[in-house]
Amino acid sequence: MLPLAASLSWVPPLALALPAGLSSETLLVLSLYGGIAGAYLVVIPLLLYAWMQRRWMVMGKIERTFVYGLVFLFFPGLLLFAPFLNLRMAGQGAWRP
Repeated sequence: MLPLAASLSWVPPLALALPAGLSSETLLVLSLYGGIAGAYLVVIPLLLYAWMQRRWMVMGKIERTFVYGLVFLFFPGLLLFAPFLNLRMAGQGAWRP
C-alpha cells in the first residue's frame, strides 16, 4: 500500500490549476463580478421575498411602490426562486362545502 503523500501526488496545486495567463487583477475582477452576480441573483431577491412576506398586509402606498420598483429591478433573481416560495396568505380555517 502506498503512503498517503505518494497517493495524492497527482493532485495539482492551486497555482497549476489556474490558467497561466491570469493575473491577480484579473482574478480580482472575476471574483467581483461573481460576487455582484451572486448578490443580484440570490441574496437581494431572497431578502426582498422575506420583506414582502413580512410586510405585505401593512405596507403603505409609498412602500408598496418602492417594493414594486425593486421587484422590477431584481426580476431575474425573483423568477429564479419563484417556483420554490409560497407567498399566499394562510386561510381563515378549514374549508367546509
